[in-house]
Amino acid sequence: MSPLLVKARAGSAIVEVTPESAGWTHVGFAAHRLAAGEQLTLETGSRELCLVVLTGTVTVQAGGQTWEAIGNRQSVFEDVSPYAVYVPLETTVGITAVSAAEVALCSAPATTHRPARLIDPQSMMRSVRGKGANTRYVCDILPQTAEADGLLVVEVVTPSGHSSSYPPHKHDSDNIPLESSLEETYYHRLNPEQGFAYQRVYTDDRSIDEAMAVENHDVVMVPRGYHPVTVPYGYDGYYLNVMAGPKRVWHFKNDPAHDWLMTK
Repeated sequence: MSPLLVKARAGSAIVEVTPESAGWTHVGFAAHRLAAGEQLTLETGSRELCLVVLTGTVTVQAGGQTWEAIGNRQSVFEDVSPYAVYVPLETTVGITAVSAAEVALCSAPATTHRPARLIDPQSMMRSVRGKGANTRYVCDILPQTAEADGLLVVEVVTPSGHSSSYPPHKHDSDNIPLESSLEETYYHRLNPEQGFAYQRVYTDDRSIDEAMAVENHDVVMVPRGYHPVTVPYGYDGYYLNVMAGPKRVWHFKNDPAHDWLMTK
């Protein structure tokens, strides 16, 4: 199995990536299943957190505030944006499931004490990228225009038989505005859930060259290199991206060998 692939587990803690487990500096990610009435408490410590309510409904307490019964979809494939909560460093977070729910915990190092805040679905920008079999549907949950120290969070739905994060692109060099250096995780979901997708992560010199079959709830870690995704016919793909690096800006470079696809 590829060292970049983190397989999902049964039970409440679906998957977890820490800087220590990934061997990098910035991005942390975890996903949890919660039964109705189940509670989860955590401390942000020296990190900021973007809590995304993937499915179901939860009540969140953080920074002296409470957001009751947030969450508005039963599937990540519904054509609606999620609820999310931004939580700063050094804050206790309490999550209580009102109904069966799935939540994602996206984190990165932080130094700024700012108020915890609700990120309402109506505030999230939705867009369509690509064309033809490269079309995919994007929702910016925590973009670089929103307040945060390091985190960038976005979700993407890729229709059956389509490619995504394509043409292959990378963001692993501090060469702004041509390219920024960002670690990244992909949290994959498939519909129907017995499906699979493919993701390749590779560098120009092929010091990394991994091709992975990903299943429902798996995570792919992208420390550097290009990282396209393909979803086979009959299944729709979803992924939640978490990015963070030395500078909170997203600039990417297409693989020169495949950049001609942008002209088609």
